[in-house]
Amino acid sequence: MNCSGGVFDWEPALRKLHELNARVEDPTLWDDATAAQALMRERTRLASSVEAVRGLERDLEDALGYAEMADEEGDEASLEEARGQLKALKDRGARAELEALLSGEADGNDAFVEINSGAGGTESCDWAGMLLRMYTRWAQQHGMTVDFLEETAGEQAGIKSVTLQIKGQNAYGWLKTEAGVHRLVRISPFDAAAKRHTSFASVWVYPVVDDAIVIDINPSDVRTDTYRASGAGGQHINKTDSAVRLTHIPTGVAVACQAGRSQHQNREEAWKMLRARLYELELQKREAAAQALEDQKTDIGWGHQIRSYVLQPYQMVKDLRTNVETSDTQGVLDGDLDAFMGASLAQRVGVTREG
Repeated sequence: MNCSGGVFDWEPALRKLHELNARVEDPTLWDDATAAQALMRERTRLASSVEAVRGLERDLEDALGYAEMADEEGDEASLEEARGQLKALKDRGARAELEALLSGEADGNDAFVEINSGAGGTESCDWAGMLLRMYTRWAQQHGMTVDFLEETAGEQAGIKSVTLQIKGQNAYGWLKTEAGVHRLVRISPFDAAAKRHTSFASVWVYPVVDDAIVIDINPSDVRTDTYRASGAGGQHINKTDSAVRLTHIPTGVAVACQAGRSQHQNREEAWKMLRARLYELELQKREAAAQALEDQKTDIGWGHQIRSYVLQPYQMVKDLRTNVETSDTQGVLDGDLDAFMGASLAQRVGVTREG
């Protein structure tokens, strides 16, 4: 991690954290609750970044000392263990460096994730279910929690659609890199002739909008529909007669929630989702304007295919935006997405990664 300038300026960060800690002690801080919440979020984010650097420094010192001792004693097994520790520290440092780039106003927020199967019936529904598992695994591996807000099961397998809320530090900042169309090529388990099939599913990501971000919506622009909840049931869905769908008529944006036990709960959550969707639309407009020249050079953009997952006749996952690829398809489907997310994030902020 560059602590001397650019990505994470160490001395200015320490001074800023000291300043924020002093302001927290001000008894008048909470006279303005919105400003106080913003300050506390900034303090928490900065304190976390500072502690991450200090933790890396402590662990690096310990690992180097362990390696030196193992080398002096000629203990090859311990030396190999030390190499593993140093590699893990390098990976932690690379991730921390990228997290320092998550400076967007909503990057630190929780995220809504929508997965929808494409054309292709059972095949695409099964693929959407695989993506659901992949993102759930990724979130759990990073200490995040996953709440199911809406789920529509496929007729034979998988899911037609699902909406998740993923809660954790920088959840939106990381997951926003996954928005787009995902393509799967494999021998179909549903085809008796064992032919190869290509399936598509879309992933859309938008931030949970907190109280610091004001989104004004005219209630007369929103149509409300209620319906009976459906889905796979079990641990994910509380089946009720109070599911709520909101449609923002001017934009056509529609959201639905059926996780709550009452119509009131579902309506409240649906409004949060709608505000988040409209906020994400505004973020997309800003990004499109800022990257207009770059967009002319590439076919990268919201709604385009971003990644191919090939399971037969060979094993490969390739990101079509960054050209990052791996043959460890099972690892990716088990949630090992950091290399793809990191490369995409670095590309978005114009940073060339070394290594």
